[in-house]
Amino acid sequence: MQRWKQYGGLAGLLAVCLAAGLYGFTSTGGALPYAERFGQALQRGAQEGGGPIVDLGRGVVIAGPISKGGLVTEYVAVVVLLVVLGVGLYVYAIRYRGGSDRDSGQDAA
Repeated sequence: MQRWKQYGGLAGLLAVCLAAGLYGFTSTGGALPYAERFGQALQRGAQEGGGPIVDLGRGVVIAGPISKGGLVTEYVAVVVLLVVLGVGLYVYAIRYRGGSDRDSGQDAA
């Protein structure tokens, strides 16, 4: 495929995605509903006398719907799976793909 076709296809895809995002943004009312909701949440928190944002004495902070819905086990399983996957990919990249310090192309002798 020629380079101009690749760039043209990428530009067309970018234009379509931009138009779809702009349409969705304007059809839902833009940022105004979210700004109003955020302002109300801030005002309510200030009126109630908010506590610390991070309280390490309470343990790991998990979102309300996860903890209230009894999904903590599934949440922890997903987090552990992602950590194991990340460590596994790191070990694979270092051992089998060669790190930046290995195979530099120069002989030691």
